[in-house]
Amino acid sequence: MLDLEEAVKDADLIIEAVPEIVQLKLDIWKEVDKLAPKHAIFASNTSSISITQMAAVTERPNLFVGMHFFNPVPVMRLVEIIKGQGTDDKTVEVIEAISAKIGKETVLVNEAPGFAVNRLLVPALNEAVFAIQEGIATVEDMDLAIKLGLNWPMGPLELLDFVGLDTTLHISDYFVDEFKDSKYRAPSLLRKMVRAGWLGRKTGMGFYDYSGEKPVPNRF
Repeated sequence: MLDLEEAVKDADLIIEAVPEIVQLKLDIWKEVDKLAPKHAIFASNTSSISITQMAAVTERPNLFVGMHFFNPVPVMRLVEIIKGQGTDDKTVEVIEAISAKIGKETVLVNEAPGFAVNRLLVPALNEAVFAIQEGIATVEDMDLAIKLGLNWPMGPLELLDFVGLDTTLHISDYFVDEFKDSKYRAPSLLRKMVRAGWLGRKTGMGFYDYSGEKPVPNRF
């Protein structure tokens, strides 16, 4: 069990990467704010949730920033840096320098749901699931089409399994709540798979079955 006080008591930078559940993140940051040194910078690895909302439950909104890594982290070079309403320029400069030191390139994004990448990516992933749901293509053909046709390194359904179907569902629901626009809605197939516990690689079952020696596409 992680001893939170021990983990943060001497930290200069604290990066949070808990699941994309708003209340969970707020609760974590309230507690961390009480335990961390007053100079410590807080960075959330959230892929969609408001930096301003999280910063508001702390006493240091000027030191609170988004630092969004991409999966798989050792391979993907990008870090999105997200400014909340109170994030100061010095905090951004520190995160830019740290990102460069660990070999990442950065883009600076003003806060909005999904920031820059997931604003485009999550609707694209959902559309791939809608296509499967509607019988337009098989899982393997959809992934192959996007890899060859759009030069993605991983197909959208492979990527969903890698990220976690529950994570994408949380983000989709958050988008609908924030934007009040049904175009961000999650497919019923995605919701049904999450309810079944088919969350992708981490549970051994998603759009692919990972129980054997190599992944096998599921049929829908």
